[in-house]
Amino acid sequence: MSAAEAAGSTQYLTFKLGEETFALDVAEVREILDFTSVTKVPRTPLFMRGVINLRGSVVPVMDLRLKFGMSATEQTVNSCIIVVEMSMEGDTVVIGVLADAVQEVIDLEPEQIEPAPRIGTKLNMEFILGMGKHNGAFMMILDIDKIFESSDIEMQEAAA
Repeated sequence: MSAAEAAGSTQYLTFKLGEETFALDVAEVREILDFTSVTKVPRTPLFMRGVINLRGSVVPVMDLRLKFGMSATEQTVNSCIIVVEMSMEGDTVVIGVLADAVQEVIDLEPEQIEPAPRIGTKLNMEFILGMGKHNGAFMMILDIDKIFESSDIEMQEAAA
């Protein structure tokens, strides 16, 4: 495989939220943890479930299901916390993201990724990098930096 071919393929971690499959670039994923007890933090947005202690560091845990307008994540045997690194205002921030189940790491070539759908002007789809096609199914490839932008979190806190 040439360097150009290697640069074209990207690895993604796929996971489930309800019946939908989502994907994150593995370069953003730090680790995957079992669903553990989360300490609630008062006056935070609903999608912020609380914080966990990760080897002495406080890591906020976000519920993507709530962020996407779905019901809250229920703890099951397959539930987990995907610890990701994201960029916020020039700094690297570590957060945990709840998932119903982690599936696998897959390679996607650029031709297997289509642009995010444009559904009018009312829905903000900026957090979807594209739609990946793998084994005959679609998955939404997420831009974790855009999902939890600081201005969005500030607006949620003001509304709470």
